[in-house]
Amino acid sequence: MKTKISPKMAVKLGRLNLRNPVMTASGTFGYGEEYAGYVDLNKLGAIIVKGLSLKPRLGNPPPRIMETTGGMLNAVGLQNIGVEAFIEEKLPCLRKYKTVIIANIYGETFDEYKKVAKILSSAKGLHALEVNISCPNVKKGGLIFGCDPKIAARVTRFVKDETSLPVIIKLTPNVTDITVIAQAVEKAGADAISLINTLTGMSVDLKNRRSHLKNITGGLSGPAIKPVALHMVWQVMQRVSVPVIGIGGIMTARDALEFLIVGAKAVQIGTANFTNPLATVDVIEGIENYLAANKIKDINDVIGTFHP
Repeated sequence: MKTKISPKMAVKLGRLNLRNPVMTASGTFGYGEEYAGYVDLNKLGAIIVKGLSLKPRLGNPPPRIMETTGGMLNAVGLQNIGVEAFIEEKLPCLRKYKTVIIANIYGETFDEYKKVAKILSSAKGLHALEVNISCPNVKKGGLIFGCDPKIAARVTRFVKDETSLPVIIKLTPNVTDITVIAQAVEKAGADAISLINTLTGMSVDLKNRRSHLKNITGGLSGPAIKPVALHMVWQVMQRVSVPVIGIGGIMTARDALEFLIVGAKAVQIGTANFTNPLATVDVIEGIENYLAANKIKDINDVIGTFHP
């Protein structure tokens, strides 16, 4: 009787070694511990915690989540407990796991990005930083950091100057040409790039003729954005040499494999976690089954095999 040989699932993201290419998307998996009762966190490639700011943030007033056709709109407003509380209250729990732990960070000024990065750089148990540049620069009239290549590059350099951890820059899709931003952050020292963040959208309540969201607009995520995300990942893959992480509407292993085939080294599962707490594990097992069924011994033999 032949022994079943499991395919190799490990991938490298620069200096990061992941047991498999499936990561959680920031803002959809809490601080990790919230899902520990449903998911064996040791099975995941990486956990990316919800965005952390210098000080605690309450976020936007409700209503701030709205289901839409093929997805959801959210205007949560990056609510979080702040970087110091995260280190004291949440990180000790995460240290118990063998999974790669990544902190997502953001700021409203360059100085805030620098301070958060510096504080986390000395925190035991973190393996990398993911930098959310889809935030308004309050000193530049609210211009989104990630919409201008020069500003995006400057944020990248500031964070890199404050940490020895690998730095992943998370890109917004709400730009004219995402490849220009990707090239700018790569040149500024980004160790990897993740994309896409949510698309800006809105929804109107016909009864009162107001937005369903108190904030009026929100970020669209879920299956509806997958074709856009897949296209942007493919575009960026043609222009940069650093590892790329695919995000956007990944609900199944089939979705994840599409991103890997066009060149993403890893993927992040986001909205799917809300509808299925086991989504990450289901995707991992689905990828393994695909590899076994097609007699592929290593996930890396799939990555970047797209034929134009």
